[in-house]
Amino acid sequence: MAGHLGNVRCTVQSLELVRVDAERNLLLIKGAIPGAPGSRVEIKPAVKKQVRGE
Repeated sequence: MAGHLGNVRCTVQSLELVRVDAERNLLLIKGAIPGAPGSRVEIKPAVKKQVRGE
């Protein structure tokens, strides 16, 4: 079997941040997050480019 699958950066947008639990250092996010359980996830604000002519 040739080829390599996985280990690729994946971007998911429009997920809802439901709650922040500062006491347990948790973010509760509604939706599917790609990756293995326990892996690192980078979260940043969604900034979308404006389309010309609109």
